[in-house]
Order: sequence, then structure tokens, then C-alpha cells
Amino acid sequence: MAKSVAVIGASSDRRKFGNKALRAYAQQGYKVYAINPHETSIEGFTAFASVLEVPEPIDMATLYVQPEVAVRVMDELAAKKIGEVWLNPGADEPEVVARANELGIKTIQACSLMALAGQRY
Repeated sequence: MAKSVAVIGASSDRRKFGNKALRAYAQQGYKVYAINPHETSIEGFTAFASVLEVPEPIDMATLYVQPEVAVRVMDELAAKKIGEVWLNPGADEPEVVARANELGIKTIQACSLMALAGQRY
């Protein structure tokens, strides 16, 4: 069974990292969930307003949002029992890390696209 990932801040704009990450994870065989409250579909994937709307469990999340949004979604990630969260540059501010730590969420402060290196996006 493929590992699942929620791309929070997924975008229909192919120039944005939230779109590139969605495509990269899909190309690597992950089951991807696009999370964006302003979209209904991104790159052929249903877009959900929140991880709480996704009917299946989610293994990990990668954040491509501003820190003030990232802090707010931490509670949703904890409620969904997503145990691993990638805080990409821009979403990795101290207040985000602190909130994740308070909720017992393991954070990885790095670019998730770099973790999938080897492909061109």
C-alpha cells in the first residue's frame, strides 16, 4: 500500500511549490491529497478544504503555506493523527515548530521536494 501525503497549500499554479510537490509525490507513487480551501480540483486530484475532510488516514503532510496558516492547521493535523509533518521553507517559523511540539507532531524542517530529488519538476 502506497504511503499517503497531504500537500497543504496545494496550488493549481504549476509555478508554485505546492503544485510541484503534489506532482512530485504522485510521480513517486504516493497517494496524494490536495489541501486548499479555495480549489475543488488540482492536477486531477480532488482538493479538500482541510485534512479533516479526507475520508482515509493520512501518513504525512507537507506544508506550503504561510506560518500563520501553518500554526492554525497544526490542530487539524493532530486531530487527523498525522504523525509526520514537513515544514518547508517559509512554513518553518519557531511558532509553528512550537505548536507542533506541543501537539506531539514530529516535524522535519526541510524542503520535501529536495527529499524527492532525482526527478525534474
